[in-house]
Amino acid sequence: MKGKRFFVGVRLTEEQRSILSRIQKNAGLSKTDILLKGLELLSEYYSLGLDHPPLSLELKRLEEEAVRHAEALKRIRRREDALKEIIRELRRVDSIVDKYDGDPNALIQILLDIQKEFRWVSKPAMMWVSERLGVPLSRIYQIATFYKVFSLTPQGRHKIRVCLGTACHVRGGPIIMERVKRLLGIEDGEVTPDGRFSLERVNCLGCCALGPVMVVDNEYYGNVKPAEVEKILSKYE
Repeated sequence: MKGKRFFVGVRLTEEQRSILSRIQKNAGLSKTDILLKGLELLSEYYSLGLDHPPLSLELKRLEEEAVRHAEALKRIRRREDALKEIIRELRRVDSIVDKYDGDPNALIQILLDIQKEFRWVSKPAMMWVSERLGVPLSRIYQIATFYKVFSLTPQGRHKIRVCLGTACHVRGGPIIMERVKRLLGIEDGEVTPDGRFSLERVNCLGCCALGPVMVVDNEYYGNVKPAEVEKILSKYE
């Protein structure tokens, strides 16, 4: 079930106070509904170029996580856009939770659906699931870090892994890694702004005789030459 009703402590204009007052009187809204409304108002507040308003603790935490979320995605610059992005994501998380009727016993399946939907499980998503299911955030984090199927960092549509283990290293693995980074404009562990690729260095891919090796999704490329990297990446949209 959704959390208890909650009024977000945001001191804004008279018109905005009136809106929040109507929200508060609507007994059908839950705590998470109110928090989303608070984020929407906050986004509008920033879009008008106004200063930062006083916030409730929970709304402030969500705003801070929205900014970190935007920084991780590397494609959002303005604070109001970061808030709009997190609102969209949390509404989609709501839909996933609703599919399981807010059942805490469905926690792992809910996280799997979130991973499939976004290609990672963000902290705001975990906070939202915690609130919706009444499950401690620490428990959700424990599950998300225990199972390798979950990623706590953004993943691109295509995942690039470059081996820098001993065999690949001596055969030019670092050169291949630098070539990929230069072509995509990202570092190890990052995602391209368009969400197309994510990059990860690994210590072994189990095919040392083919080094240097890089993998895109589940396709292996052995004895890779620096001049071949761009052509390989061009195959993936």
